[in-house]
Amino acid sequence: MDYQDASAWDPCATLATSLTLEDLSKASHLLQHSDSEQYETPVLKLVGDAKEKGYKRVCMPLTTEKWKQRWSEMCLLPTESSEQDKESAAKTAEAWRLNPAFHREEVTITRLDEAEGVISMISDWLELDAADDWVRHDAEIALKQELAYASYLNIHTAILPPPRNRDHVASYARIVNSCLSKSPYIYLSIRLPIYNPSAFHPASPVSALPPASPVGGLSPDARSRSTPSFVISESEQPQSTSGASLNATWEMWDVIRSMCDYNPRLTLTLDLSPALPTTLGVLSKWAAESVRHVFLPSSTFIANMKGYPVLPKPTQQFIRDSMIHRPTIILAEVGDGHHSRGGEAAYSQYVRHLEKTSAAVQATRKAGTVENFAQGYQDYLQAPLQPLMDNLPSITYQTFEQDPVKYAQYEEAMYRAFLDRPDGEKVVVCVAGAGRGPLVARCFKALERANREATVIAVEKNPNAFVTLQHRQATEWNNKVKLCFGDMRVIDVPEKADILVSELLGSFGDNELSPECLDGATRFLKPSGISIPSSYTAHLAPLSSSKLYNEARSTKNDKSLETPYVVMFQAVNILSGTKASADGRCGPQVQECWEFEHPRRDAVLDSRGLPLTNSHNARSANLRFYIPHAGILHGLAGYFEAVLYGNIGLSIHPQRKDQVSKDMLSWFPLFFPFKEPLYLPSNSELQVSIWRLTNDRQVWYEWHAESFISIPATAGVSEELLLGQPFSASLSTSTFSSMGAPSPLVDSRELTHLDTNRLSAYDHAASGSADYETVKIGHTSLHNPGGRSSWIGL
Repeated sequence: MDYQDASAWDPCATLATSLTLEDLSKASHLLQHSDSEQYETPVLKLVGDAKEKGYKRVCMPLTTEKWKQRWSEMCLLPTESSEQDKESAAKTAEAWRLNPAFHREEVTITRLDEAEGVISMISDWLELDAADDWVRHDAEIALKQELAYASYLNIHTAILPPPRNRDHVASYARIVNSCLSKSPYIYLSIRLPIYNPSAFHPASPVSALPPASPVGGLSPDARSRSTPSFVISESEQPQSTSGASLNATWEMWDVIRSMCDYNPRLTLTLDLSPALPTTLGVLSKWAAESVRHVFLPSSTFIANMKGYPVLPKPTQQFIRDSMIHRPTIILAEVGDGHHSRGGEAAYSQYVRHLEKTSAAVQATRKAGTVENFAQGYQDYLQAPLQPLMDNLPSITYQTFEQDPVKYAQYEEAMYRAFLDRPDGEKVVVCVAGAGRGPLVARCFKALERANREATVIAVEKNPNAFVTLQHRQATEWNNKVKLCFGDMRVIDVPEKADILVSELLGSFGDNELSPECLDGATRFLKPSGISIPSSYTAHLAPLSSSKLYNEARSTKNDKSLETPYVVMFQAVNILSGTKASADGRCGPQVQECWEFEHPRRDAVLDSRGLPLTNSHNARSANLRFYIPHAGILHGLAGYFEAVLYGNIGLSIHPQRKDQVSKDMLSWFPLFFPFKEPLYLPSNSELQVSIWRLTNDRQVWYEWHAESFISIPATAGVSEELLLGQPFSASLSTSTFSSMGAPSPLVDSRELTHLDTNRLSAYDHAASGSADYETVKIGHTSLHNPGGRSSWIGL
């Protein structure tokens, strides 16, 4: 198959090619020596050629070497320059700072048609996080000048040079935030390697010049400098894949996007030049980030047995998993002949092959799967239903009735319940909350399969749906159903039931008031009667997702961040570890909160058989999660499991749903957002408290979280062991000087920091089992106290 053929394959990812200044020079030379008038400029020729090869976008530098040279001559001077040269350069630089502008030969694009479909690469020699204030100042002016020109050309996306100096990443972030404010119509994408700080190596911005100092700099240490550039050397890649190394670039990104207040126009360009580690668990955090582009140079590819380019297995899997987010894959250096066979087309064909074989993509294209059903709803926040306050429209019922798995499970549960009754006994079945009648229809199918007879009662409070029930009674059920109109908590039924069937569950099990509704409907049961479902449990896991966080706060209303939402998760990362901790302090990745059982036999009832209060339906849970890799807590993911009858159930639990009720469509998970993102370092613990509370009118949830880290409490531990030394001044001049630090909160040169690597070393060296003490490192506010922002009405 030709993977470039859009008619044969509807691609998720967009393919782009990366062009260089050398490519522009070659195209210019060809045009000068060609009689063809097809293209007027070298840029138009390169863009046209790229489109003919199947690329939808072209990524290219916005400026030339002449701009780099002029900026360096203005803003950096050789240390041996005369006073006259310094004064002249200072005046030139000040004139430029007053009115930044390009010369014609300093830019690659001059026409609007040239910029169509172009992603601009901002000059990678701009050092926005330089240690020197003047260099940062002039780099900021140059950046804004380039972005202003890109905006003038109607370029929609610009890729920024990567941060290089951990000590000054805050300065980088401040500059980016300023640019987002100043250039309101352009997306800024920060290019970062997916891990490994040593992927950056120093190179001089102006190789022809001797060591230089910033013009206008008043710093007494006007020292020799070199500007880091993004250079990957395969032979120099380190073997270490420690947690600090793997987390370093993500933590820099976290500082930047946080200081930019999660601006939706700030995105990521992940550079896959470094080889990925074989264990991808630590990389899952990138799934929760706004990755817009993936930079994939030919040097990342390896040759297969036949000489064609393929990717190492970890990179293959990462690309396959990323396809669901519809990224733009930027292929670079693919025309340089790095591989003996296949040519340039082999790279794009291979990427399309990875896309086509992606399990996530295949699921979206397979009819009957949740992923296919949820197209267009991924990461879309929906308010949960208010089933007692609102009457659902017919289209909502119809949507839920499209779920064959749920109703097949209900039918099987009823079938087995009928078989377990004595043969020849007539059974009374009550369907509470019958809606448009799908459970009634399945009840008759189960009776036919079991060869049993039953009296079927259907209770429904929605007057509009009750009309549909009457229609089906006359046309399908031959008046075999006893229809009862009214609220199941109030009305009476003609006779007591042996089996009570309901579908009142929500995404968190009880969040659509199933307990309260069934408290009233339990009156319909005989003393020996059973309920389908017989029980259900609520489950939670800590979640990171910058997209969901941004969506929840987009209304600028605090109430929106205290409201649980129904969401089909996609761009999310579950932060908790997949296994419970050995000491038993922390539970599994997804933990159970509470359970409801029906029929409830221990409630105190009034003369009508109804509970006197709703206090018996209040619940609370205190859960502790182990956080193996650093991440940002944006909210909690809520799931449910239900036992219908025997071993027949329903589940949206991420680890058990395929075993219990695979491809069930009716429920998406619940998302409990946090107003303040909470940073969780590697090897930390998260304690989550959640309450289900009620009064005589409402039910609501409140939630809260605290983070902790454990440190040895042994008396012999020295202060030097527990506290890392402040970073030395010499480190600040090295590229990525302190990226290896485990947390962006503890990298300050003025402050000592908790060195978790030393703690780990101590732990392994100590004989016997050491005592530990738990230190609190952060918490959130209490969310939705008293149901002030969100509640379900009784």
